[in-house]
Amino acid sequence: MKHRSWIAVNAVSAWFGVLLSLTLNLSGYYVDKGDPSEPTLLGNVPGGVDTPLERFFDWTTYFTILSNVVVVVAVTALLVRPDLFTRGGLTGTVWRTLRLDSVLMIVITGVLYNLLLADWNKTGWDLLSNLMLHVITPIVTVVVWVVAGPRGLVQPRLAVTALVIPLGWAAYALVRGAAIGAYPYPFLDVQTKGLASVLVFVAGVAVLGLALGLLAVWVDRLLDRGRRTEDVTTPSA
Repeated sequence: MKHRSWIAVNAVSAWFGVLLSLTLNLSGYYVDKGDPSEPTLLGNVPGGVDTPLERFFDWTTYFTILSNVVVVVAVTALLVRPDLFTRGGLTGTVWRTLRLDSVLMIVITGVLYNLLLADWNKTGWDLLSNLMLHVITPIVTVVVWVVAGPRGLVQPRLAVTALVIPLGWAAYALVRGAAIGAYPYPFLDVQTKGLASVLVFVAGVAVLGLALGLLAVWVDRLLDRGRRTEDVTTPSA
């Protein structure tokens, strides 16, 4: 596969960020680091930090984590089983959708965090983890997708199917939040924002995701056309 080394760099970056974040979370690194009176801070509710399992479920509730995990799965599969993405039927649709999600979700993570949630008053391992999840992996993933593709995996219908994972995450975060009384982000806090406001925000992010998906289709075709033109015009050695 062409540009295999680019995909490998993306995989290493994503794996490092995810494993570092998971290690810090399960080890209890974040326990008592936040304000326990904040209702939207997971891990600071009764019983929320008592066991590694509970910390794990807190960790999985963040969209940042899900988007980085999707990148890990997609780019690792591209390295070891690239044929999955070119198959027909349901298998090919699932993996091509996952590849598109790996780009769309990590872009949304980078944009929303750095515009709305950024907190750079961090030090040590926490700072490194924050940089990997919200800056390094998003940038690397987009650059690798532009440079290495693979091209031709994105179809317009995938812009719709790509919404399944993000909307599934939103449902999970809201149901779990209602059960434990804490939400991963202030804009999902039904207790303070109200359900209508939260659903409007989720719908807005879904529209953003659909727009980005259609943009990805256009960019992919543009890049593919440029690659084919270069292949035709470049003289053989």
